[in-house]
Amino acid sequence: VSLFVDTFGTGVIPEADIEALVRKYFDLRPRAIIRNLDLLRPIYRQVASYGHFGPLALDLPWERLDKVKELKG
Repeated sequence: VSLFVDTFGTGVIPEADIEALVRKYFDLRPRAIIRNLDLLRPIYRQVASYGHFGPLALDLPWERLDKVKELKG
């Protein structure tokens, strides 16, 4: 998995630091991505109806803020 961070000049911290935080706190191996985002759960009809942001009731894993504390460190 490749990782590239570009804040287009709007970042408050250096892009290299953001990349280091992502590498530290997110497991980017394919199996881990599938597990962490619960990609085998059949929710995609609902997601397709509302877009990838979906309604809050869907509890989409990619909308969770469970890493905020670590990232703010």
